[in-house]
Amino acid sequence: MLLNINKPKGMTSHDVVDEVRRITGQKRVGHAGTLDPFATGVLVVGVGRESTKELGKITKDTAKEYVATLELGKTSTTGDPEGTIKSTKNLTKLSYPHLNLIKDTLKSFKGEIMQAPPSYSAIKIKGVPAYKLARKGKAVELPKRKVQIHEIKVLKYSSPFLKIKIICSAGTYIRSLAKDIGETLEVGAYLTDLERTRVGDFKIEKSISLTKLRIP
Repeated sequence: MLLNINKPKGMTSHDVVDEVRRITGQKRVGHAGTLDPFATGVLVVGVGRESTKELGKITKDTAKEYVATLELGKTSTTGDPEGTIKSTKNLTKLSYPHLNLIKDTLKSFKGEIMQAPPSYSAIKIKGVPAYKLARKGKAVELPKRKVQIHEIKVLKYSSPFLKIKIICSAGTYIRSLAKDIGETLEVGAYLTDLERTRVGDFKIEKSISLTKLRIP
């Protein structure tokens, strides 16, 4: 059984798996594609041996869709609200990037790009997750990898907040994308909000909350 769970803010993807395990009574439970604790939206959860076998393919080969909100003029050590936030420039309403510049900048990210994963990620370095090293203050530099941005466009812009829609390949880090957009605009940026709205055929409109899953 594959479940389309709408992950709430504040829970890790592993927390969701544990909750589904408790609700269903099944020990064999997994998920396809981690969502950070601050993020919400589609988390595909497999229940049972056969379903968990399908998760690898979903994780690797399926395009994902996100709605992301960036705050311009600030950066975060983690790329999201959970890190240390600092202002990069003393920007006024008139000095924020113009919408046309933002649209042109987003176009430059469309297609195949090289992207460095964030230092605060679960990617392992000699068996140790990068985020554990970063939390200890150690320098973490992860090699860039190819990712595909199929679509990226502005949904709303009211400085300093920029809301965008992204359709991308598996393995794309939206935190890194936000950081790179901020650097290209020369003002800095980090994610304040992130919702995954689709994983392949699993859409947010047809997702189920953990609360409803609890109902017999």
